[in-house]
Amino acid sequence: MSNPMPRRPEPEAMDIPAEAEAYDRADFAAVNQAFVDRLLEVAGEAPRARAIDLGTGPGDIPIRLLRARPGWRVTAVDVSEAMLSLARANVERADLARSIELVLADAKGGGMPAVPFDVIFSNSIVHHITDVAAFWAQLKRLGRKGTVVFLRDLARPACQADAHDIVDRYAREEAVVLQEEFYRSLLSAYTVEEVQAQLAAAGLDGLEVAMCSDRHWDVWGRLGKG
Repeated sequence: MSNPMPRRPEPEAMDIPAEAEAYDRADFAAVNQAFVDRLLEVAGEAPRARAIDLGTGPGDIPIRLLRARPGWRVTAVDVSEAMLSLARANVERADLARSIELVLADAKGGGMPAVPFDVIFSNSIVHHITDVAAFWAQLKRLGRKGTVVFLRDLARPACQADAHDIVDRYAREEAVVLQEEFYRSLLSAYTVEEVQAQLAAAGLDGLEVAMCSDRHWDVWGRLGKG
């Protein structure tokens, strides 16, 4: 993409209760299930794995993942207590508290677990982060050689009009507060070219990045020696 509109960073933590609750009530069933399906394609048939979800939000993706892979164990991390409170209730309702550990921590470093994981995944965290170098360094620290990585996030549109069109196309039935958050997130997102540069700077050459929809990119692969 040539001359993309400048990125407009948004707050890293989605910690306003009204926004978190609107996010939890929104219908993300199809996109979350598509994320889990693709994650399992990338990870293969492993019946057991220790995984970490960076930016779990209300916890729907780990719940869907554990239903498909009951032998997995997931550490679900979020920097927002408002989101983790919702995730706690959702995990307990799904009777998965023994399989999903919820952790209040910053994905760039503070309070994160120290042990390496078999699988690292995240849905829509990178657009919240401005210090991306710290984030990618933390991702490397959380894994080891061969760790599966799968991230999906928003891609910044070419202009504000395109961002408005995307919000209208995919969120017109959602609460106004969620539409506003979606718009800010699109303007705060990174382009594929920017993510490619981030991965190269972090020494994550084993990971690929490509658009997977009209508004999302994927990063996937396995960690190498670095």
